[in-house]
Order: sequence, then C-alpha cells, then structure tokens
Amino acid sequence: MALRVIIADDHKIMREGLRALLEEQTDIEVIAEADNGRTAVKVSHKLKPDVVIIDITMPDLNGIEATRQIVDKLPDVKVIALSMHSDSKFILEMLNAGASGYLLKDSAFEELGKALHTVVNNQTYLSPKIASAVVKDYLRTIRDNNYSFSSGLTHREREVLQLFAEGRTTKQIAACLYISVKTVETHRKQIMDKLDIHSIAELTKYAIREGLTSLET
Repeated sequence: MALRVIIADDHKIMREGLRALLEEQTDIEVIAEADNGRTAVKVSHKLKPDVVIIDITMPDLNGIEATRQIVDKLPDVKVIALSMHSDSKFILEMLNAGASGYLLKDSAFEELGKALHTVVNNQTYLSPKIASAVVKDYLRTIRDNNYSFSSGLTHREREVLQLFAEGRTTKQIAACLYISVKTVETHRKQIMDKLDIHSIAELTKYAIREGLTSLET
C-alpha cells in the first residue's frame, strides 16, 4: 500500500517540485497540498494521511503550530519538517511539537525518501547535516543545568542515591564520597523531596527502575 502524503509549503514551485519527485515513486501517493499551516491542519484532519511534509515559515499558521495541532488530533500521523532553518532552536521546537523528522531543503531527494520510510516505522529521522548540532545543543543544556536526563537530580545526588540503594550506610557513603555525614543527610533529603519518595525502600526501587543499580549489585 502506498504512503499517503500531504505537502505543505507556501511556495507553489516547491510543492510542485516535491509532488513531481514523490509521484515518481511507486510506493508514495501525494493526496493533497497546502499553502499555509491552517490549511495543512484542515486537510490533514479530513484526509488522515500517513505523513505530512511541512515547511516551518508559512502564513496564517506556522509549521510548528500546525504540527502541534495535527499531532494532537491525529497521533498516528507522522510529520516531517522540510525547512531552510538549520538552527537547533527551530529543530527542537518542531520535535517538541511532535514532528518525527527534520530535513533541510537543500537535502538530496533520496534523503527525503529515506526519511519518509523511517518515520512511518515509528522512528525519528534527522538530516545528518543537523543531527550532530542538535545532540551537542541538548547535551550542553543538560550539562549547564547539572541535571540528569530523567530525574532532575544532580550528578552528586545520583551518586548518593545509588549508594543508598546498594545498602550503604550514611557513614559509608560519606567516606566513599569524601564528604561529611551531614552533607549525605542533606543530599538524601533533597533526593526524597525532588522524587517525592519517603523511604529507603522506595528509593531503592526507583534506582533499580532508572537503571542506577540492579538487584545483583
């Protein structure tokens, strides 16, 4: 069965060029076009495509807001941004809005075909030209905030949490980390407050679930 695709771009020549290239593929069918974000939302809700290829900068409703509205009502529809913007700000905004892929307009057509088949298999596709920049920006944000990826705990708090989960006493943790017992107790309180957990047993379960330690440790 052919992939049903909608193209949303405010430049007619861009839409027509994409349609011509896509329709050369036997497994892709362009079912509609839209010249602004609001129209893209309307035709997506009406036709329920497999993929919407959308520009970011469009009149009436931009591609980011259009993506958010499409995905909110049609979570099974995949959205691929095709944009001239390589700034990580735009890329992250599109991904946060629910896009499954992001390509630059100067990408080769073969890359768009790869992206289409990637996103319909429930994977995310980022153009190699921008992927490394996005990862670096994300890691810099994490580092600057001194937060873990999932819990909001600092690196030291995660250390303390792991040691508690492994059965270490407050004194043992203090000795291991070269800090005072009082500091360990402060960390424990902060961890429990942040996680809304109120016992060592629950902390241990949390640490195992988050992969900080295991039952075999």
